[in-house]
Amino acid sequence: MVMNVPEDIGRGIVTLTVNPSIDISTSVPHIGPFHKLRCAEPKRDPGGGGINVARVIVRFGAAATAIFPAGGSTGELLRQLVMQAGVEIVSVPICNDTREDFTVTENDSGRQFRFVLPGPALMAHECQALLDALENHKPAPSYIVASGSVPAGVPANFFTEVARIGRSKGAKIVLDSSGPAFAEALSQPLYLIKPNMREFGELMKRPLESENACLNAARHLIRERGVTIIALTMGEGGAMVVTRNRAWRGRAPKLQPVSTVGAGDSFLGSMLWRLNQNDDLEEALRYGIAGGTAALLSPGTELCRRADVDRLLREIEISEL
Repeated sequence: MVMNVPEDIGRGIVTLTVNPSIDISTSVPHIGPFHKLRCAEPKRDPGGGGINVARVIVRFGAAATAIFPAGGSTGELLRQLVMQAGVEIVSVPICNDTREDFTVTENDSGRQFRFVLPGPALMAHECQALLDALENHKPAPSYIVASGSVPAGVPANFFTEVARIGRSKGAKIVLDSSGPAFAEALSQPLYLIKPNMREFGELMKRPLESENACLNAARHLIRERGVTIIALTMGEGGAMVVTRNRAWRGRAPKLQPVSTVGAGDSFLGSMLWRLNQNDDLEEALRYGIAGGTAALLSPGTELCRRADVDRLLREIEISEL
């Protein structure tokens, strides 16, 4: 296990990413079949939900620690890139190579094409090593953020175990994922989940096509499961935050996106930064939407930039439902 965590660093927010990646972004004048497409100079960023959330938090001047698996030469590059972003790391060695994803922008049209490769299957002892790294992390964090997709080999009870560890540390558990492992974890007392519209519909097993349908579904899930807050991102429609007794809807200004990569992670990182600063939920939602919107202005696989977030804050409209 590779560690770069001084004893007094990382208090606050720890993220866990089970399917990290190297995100490569480039551009071509025009995309078409058969011919060689000569690309612009590529840019490489560390990727994966929890890593991205940690990068956003660090951009706001706070500390964050990222726990993730890393294997092969791409895993070594991932470690270096995450540290260069100012994030403290705990990396767990795995047998297979860390995956790469790539994003290509067509200059002629502005269209963006995202190619997401499958991550390496994790072995049982590698999954356990990730849980051990979380359990052994000191000091105990205020928040544990498990975010991103789940590769083959990860058991369905993985996030349930993450929640158990979080409870033992007195941490608030934040989960942003999908699939069976996400659904099973909802049996645990989670502090916050952040589905998008597609993921929320899949979770509820029905289409949710109106604001009222989303609100009712969120309140039902909160009553039936151990979730305190649901933050639902709604693409161009902004976002909604729901608790047992209150709910807010936020809307972002219309703009022409440069890239959509990392918008959800920028939303979550910005929102958690404010919650960890003891902001109320309404103001945290404002920052989350500003962060997610700011990410649309960053090229390739970049995330939100602090200056864009600060500028967009006054344009975010929040109303209580």
